[in-house]
Amino acid sequence: MEELFINLFGKPEGIIISQLISACRFTIYLSLIAFLGGGVIGSLIVLMRIVPNNILNYISFIYTWLFQSVPLLMLLFLIGLGVPRLLGFDINPWIAATISLILFTSAYLSEVWRGSIQAVSNGQWEAANSLNLNFFQTLKLIILPQAIKFSVAPTISFLIQIIKGTSLAYIIGFHDLMLLGKRWANAPVPGSEPFIIFPLMAVMYFCLCYPLAIYAKHIERKTLFNN
Repeated sequence: MEELFINLFGKPEGIIISQLISACRFTIYLSLIAFLGGGVIGSLIVLMRIVPNNILNYISFIYTWLFQSVPLLMLLFLIGLGVPRLLGFDINPWIAATISLILFTSAYLSEVWRGSIQAVSNGQWEAANSLNLNFFQTLKLIILPQAIKFSVAPTISFLIQIIKGTSLAYIIGFHDLMLLGKRWANAPVPGSEPFIIFPLMAVMYFCLCYPLAIYAKHIERKTLFNN
């Protein structure tokens, strides 16, 4: 692929574009891992938040409050650089970025999904109670099927935030689109000036996020129309 871009744009522009596109796959990988991992943990957190148990409610509230209050950049710094150096060990940037983004994602997704559950009318809970359904039966059979419809659009929208959030992982040495772009922008090579590199990176982030934004908008309109 690199030779194709070199033939189209010449050197070094062809090499730069080829490497930036190649680096996009690491951005995509990290985004998917963070989304899936955060989704699993976020599901547990939202369940703890709505279950009729004060202890679990409090634990989930503290978890959500903590990781929503800490900026992602600071979380990456603490897990990728601060804590390992304090304790005297090294951590792979992949692992540090993955842990940080999963914690960050789970806190926000749990709130998105809790809001979707709360959007379901309280009358649904009351009707289920009149049928002698317990909490988990009500949640599974009545509440979740309705809440999922409300949650799809904001969940996809937050995936966009995850993709953009991965750009901060360069601070701990994670090799992705942002890190490679900054290296090229700082390289003393004609054709790799910042005013060329950063617009190219912006276009690539746009290409990753815009289709998701359009799809989220479509789902939102469809949900509103069906309601």
